[in-house]
Amino acid sequence: MKKGWVQRELYLKRIRPFYDSELIKVITGVRRCGKSILIKQIRQELLETGIEPERITYLNFEDYTLRSLKDPDTLHAHMVDLLDPKIKHYLLCDEIQNVKDFELVVNSLRSTFDVSIFLTGSNARLLSGDLASHLGGRTISLKMMSFSFSEFCTFSELPLEKSSLNEYMKWGGFPLVCSAHTEEMKYAVLSNLYDSIVLKDIIMQSKVSSPHVLAKVVEYLLSTSSSTVSGSSITKALKADHVKISEPTVYDYIRYCEDACIISKVERYDIRGKKILSFEQKAYAADLGLFQLKKNRVKGEYGALMKTLVFNELVGRGYKVYIGKAQNGEIDFIAQKGGKKLYIQVAYVLDSPKTIDREFGAFKDIEDNYPKYVISYDDLQHSGVDGIIHLPLLTFLTDEHAIH
Repeated sequence: MKKGWVQRELYLKRIRPFYDSELIKVITGVRRCGKSILIKQIRQELLETGIEPERITYLNFEDYTLRSLKDPDTLHAHMVDLLDPKIKHYLLCDEIQNVKDFELVVNSLRSTFDVSIFLTGSNARLLSGDLASHLGGRTISLKMMSFSFSEFCTFSELPLEKSSLNEYMKWGGFPLVCSAHTEEMKYAVLSNLYDSIVLKDIIMQSKVSSPHVLAKVVEYLLSTSSSTVSGSSITKALKADHVKISEPTVYDYIRYCEDACIISKVERYDIRGKKILSFEQKAYAADLGLFQLKKNRVKGEYGALMKTLVFNELVGRGYKVYIGKAQNGEIDFIAQKGGKKLYIQVAYVLDSPKTIDREFGAFKDIEDNYPKYVISYDDLQHSGVDGIIHLPLLTFLTDEHAIH
């Protein structure tokens, strides 16, 4: 494998079964996490199966030479000229949100031609609103993250060991940041990437009238990754910095951040009552580098870093993740995929009997028999009780089958 090339197998293996499906394949994720590379890898795999190049159309709507195709009528006419109704085609559209009324074009092509359509975008709302209403459930969605730890090591040609993990936890997994050669360059690239996300994907997309205030909300959400989302607490924190903002506006700004995929908002699940408590949510930064860039705390920093890392890894592996509410406390994560369900506690270090009892004891009120794990930074593996398994963080990150 050539340097700087990572086969994004975490995502490819989930989308391959749908290569020939009439379902619209929608790939979302924060800007510069690797969506363009993924869709090019999909194109390459289609070619390797023997599909002729002329049956595959790739359009990158951030390419200036394609600016005329951002008009929906022009795009539709262009595709009608390209597509032969007698044979199957493959249409791959990168950053489709740059096309006005793209959902009308996509739905028309889907209903008129035998075409397999792939869409990528830096906005989580691609699957909501008009697209959802026009396609009526004829979609499959995939949320893409920046490099996982294993992908980071492959890309950077580093061993799967603690020194590499520490580097990853410091700078995160954006490919552009990983390719920078010095810490000064990494910081500059990460800062510019952050500014680009805030400007292009939040302020400009949402037409925010107070960019300075929104930037403060974004910084707060990233720096408090893994904390409960509260409009009142954010309003109070910003008021202390002499920034005035109402709670409804805070929630609007939180939604803009979630749409831009810079954070993930996670619902709390009442384990005993078996219901979702949507009013008790937490937010997680989309990449560890963004958290490190904006962090402003010392206490609890490593715990927040660990939880953000584990959460993003679970999402990258295709799990639907909730926060668990038990009778006498909280479970860090409930992870579900297919018919599987897992309970996970995350701790920085299990350095005392009290800490060990707290983390392993968090599961005591859970009566079902789904697997339960405690993940910590420790290399030494602790023996669990009642079938609870302790996993060192490095094992969890490097062995996809360590949890099952």
